[in-house]
Amino acid sequence: MGLLGELLLLPLAPVRGTGWVLRQVVAEAEKQYYDPSAIQSELRRLEESLEAGEIDEAEFDRREDELLDRLEQKRIEGK
Repeated sequence: MGLLGELLLLPLAPVRGTGWVLRQVVAEAEKQYYDPSAIQSELRRLEESLEAGEIDEAEFDRREDELLDRLEQKRIEGK
């Protein structure tokens, strides 16, 4: 794109910048959400909550399934 095109698109620069920032935030959030070490830490905390009586077996099973699904999804995407 030439100089004229860049000048015409200059008013849109804040929108393009905001879009880039949003893409970066989403990418980092997904990276943390699917991080195996973070999921394993959450599983440990979940087990501690069950042992302490803070949650019941049904809640534990539901949340454990969610965490294991996230871990499995990351493994599938990694292949």
